[in-house]
Amino acid sequence: MKLSKTLIAFLCFPLLLMNTQCDEDDDFQVSNCGQPVIIDNAYFESAVSSEYTLVDFNLNGDCLTIEVSSSGCDGETWSMVVVDSGNIAESSPEQRYLKFVFTNDEACLAVFNQSREFNLTGLRIDGSNEVVLNIEGLPEVINYMYP
Repeated sequence: MKLSKTLIAFLCFPLLLMNTQCDEDDDFQVSNCGQPVIIDNAYFESAVSSEYTLVDFNLNGDCLTIEVSSSGCDGETWSMVVVDSGNIAESSPEQRYLKFVFTNDEACLAVFNQSREFNLTGLRIDGSNEVVLNIEGLPEVINYMYP
């Protein structure tokens, strides 16, 4: 009797191991760039930015990099976030409305540049592979395309 339990366990173990394999996960890609975009309509409506100069912005895959310039002591306390309104315009392609919110409470006259990276994967729309991002504070819309 003891031999048969051992034999059954020996035969079942490889089956359990094979069951943990999943082909569906092979296509899933995780983007590890920057902080995620915040999706919050109340925050979007009330958000106000400090003064800054947009130096550059760049979209690379799921990552949006925004570089700004502003006065300050060293820029270490600056806060930068991208906030989505949560509203999606039903156009082709769909559109989202966002704000770049820069907060600077430093009271010095030196000028610094700083860039931050934002992860856009939370803005993807099911059944679509492209969304137009209208980001207040940026001079042009961004066509965000994804698989």
